[in-house]
Amino acid sequence: MPEVIINGPEGRIEGRYHHCKAPNAPIALLLHPHPQHGGTMNNKVVYSLYHAFVRCGFSALRFNFRGVGRSQGSFDRGEGELSDAAAALDWLQGYNANASACWIGGFSFGAWIGMQLLMRRPEIDGFISVAPPANLYDFSFLAPCPSSGLILQGDQDTIVSLEAAQKLVNKLSHQRDIKIDYRIISGADHFFHNHLDELTAHAETYIAGNLDRRASGTR
Repeated sequence: MPEVIINGPEGRIEGRYHHCKAPNAPIALLLHPHPQHGGTMNNKVVYSLYHAFVRCGFSALRFNFRGVGRSQGSFDRGEGELSDAAAALDWLQGYNANASACWIGGFSFGAWIGMQLLMRRPEIDGFISVAPPANLYDFSFLAPCPSSGLILQGDQDTIVSLEAAQKLVNKLSHQRDIKIDYRIISGADHFFHNHLDELTAHAETYIAGNLDRRASGTR
């Protein structure tokens, strides 16, 4: 799990990268929760998603947004963080020019940034959004959502409400040719304390079941 330094819009971006040695391995970018509320690339949910992708044969990158850890810059209310994510994806694609597929995963604030990146980068084939904060941020830019994906939500989450998550899922599911797999984890709070194994299992089964279909061009 080597440390990498990426040239970002505000200077250095600190990341951790796992390279899959298989030819044309798919790639995945993982995005962490809110920088001003303790979010880092070492968040347990992000770390779990990262290793889920690694076990599914991906080259995977997680990184710290600007102002977090050793990444330079300061919090920019989402605009700068989206630029950081785009720079990280550029780096990941540069290292894996022949990747068979490209996925993105994000948790909370990172899910919001990830969905924005999804709209801007048509090469992203699939996504996993954990506790997307639909009651805290505007997700109306997903019109239409360009790819199918998995949304995971805890039913004891006091930060992102089940109602907000369900409303987002309903909106995305009504779009043509888009399939949203929505899974509620019983007993899980926002940070999935004591439920990380269940979250990881859901992620791995979804990735394994959808990777070939996405790589073939069927979204």
